[in-house]
Amino acid sequence: MRAVLDYLEGHQQRFVEELCEYVRHPSVSAQSRHKKDMKRCAEWLAAHCRALGLEVRVHATPEHPIVVARTRRRRGRRHFLVYGHYDVQPPEPLELWRTPPFEPEVRNGALYGRGASDNKGQHWAHLKAVEAYLRTGTELPCDLTFVIEGEEEVGSRSLQGFLQRHRKELACDAVVVSDTGLPAPDLPALTYALRGIAAFELTLHGPNRDLHSGIFGGSVHNPAVVLCQLLGRVHDARGRVVIPGFYDEVEPLTAEERRQLRRLPFSERAYRKFLGVPALFGESGYTPNEQRMARPTFEINGLTSGYQGEGSKTIIPAWARAKVTMRLVPNQNPAVILRRVRAFLRKHCPRSVRMEFVPGHGCRPYRLDPEHPWARAALRALERAFGRTPVLMREGGSIPIVNQFHEILRAETILVGLALPDDNAHSPNEKFDLRVFARGQRMSAWLWQELAG
Repeated sequence: MRAVLDYLEGHQQRFVEELCEYVRHPSVSAQSRHKKDMKRCAEWLAAHCRALGLEVRVHATPEHPIVVARTRRRRGRRHFLVYGHYDVQPPEPLELWRTPPFEPEVRNGALYGRGASDNKGQHWAHLKAVEAYLRTGTELPCDLTFVIEGEEEVGSRSLQGFLQRHRKELACDAVVVSDTGLPAPDLPALTYALRGIAAFELTLHGPNRDLHSGIFGGSVHNPAVVLCQLLGRVHDARGRVVIPGFYDEVEPLTAEERRQLRRLPFSERAYRKFLGVPALFGESGYTPNEQRMARPTFEINGLTSGYQGEGSKTIIPAWARAKVTMRLVPNQNPAVILRRVRAFLRKHCPRSVRMEFVPGHGCRPYRLDPEHPWARAALRALERAFGRTPVLMREGGSIPIVNQFHEILRAETILVGLALPDDNAHSPNEKFDLRVFARGQRMSAWLWQELAG
């Protein structure tokens, strides 16, 4: 292992230069004008993996290619899958970037550029760790397969079918994913739980056309007013969702879980300043970290109705619409929650408007027992790399593909993220801390030793 760690330490500058080249690819999966850029990025990644000595295949899909790179398979060795994605979020609004999003720049100890943290830099750390094994002739104690897709930011539409078609060759002991975060550069974390999600769109239909508010106002129910009133019923003054059955399957946090969450560095004042809000608000009885990581939520993502242009237009709109997502915690079932929400809204919707409820995407929450052998191995690797006892944390976001790994490959997922809270994923001026990048490589190098053992 000494040779592997020395190799990593001695090649950091080159690793960063290569990552800059990777980030220069404008691999925006959501925008059709970047389709050729997506293909070029996948081919560049494949060529780099081949140069490392990995067996590589680029799989075409109806949308964007999936790159599969593997070490040589050996009988009797454990096999682990490493997942990542080369596609990135759209960079807009461009005017808020200090430097162009696809012209990466190193400053203040971080690499700035779209995709630097989410997710190119994170899986690049794993690739560099494998390079260190291969280039130093050090025996890799387990077999690895990298699956790096190009559709994570648009819902991984091709990956589920790909996993089903290739489940035999992708069969593995566990999946390693670095697409979550850690609370501070010197505080490593194992994410043992992810929130699920359930989405829906609610439309209230009123008159058959927009009406003159002076001539007709007061005699018909305004769908926009009804929508506001209906959604206003969902929460009580204490921040709890009042929909019957919403919390029925939610298990309370254990004392140890709450202790671990208290280990996360947190300043309410700094958090408010970071968010730009005058005060915080959330479910009563829980800390902000518990609220955003370990409790279910009901969030309005968008409201649309009536005239949105310049100036005034005095109408009663014909319809009003809300887009809603609910983050769910372990044991909550998206389909069950959607049924309960629909029943609540239908009960309280007045007969003066017609309600249309359209379910959207969803995925179940995920939880890996922190006492599971894979979790304990990851914790040891993190401590070796960072020199500090890791924290156990939950992630407030959702990674739907983790559930597909469990359902299709029957494999648990080890979440060892390398993104900092201020890395600006999905926002202008995305960055990746280069200290964490280097420590992530060491963590990966130790992880294969710990998992194999």
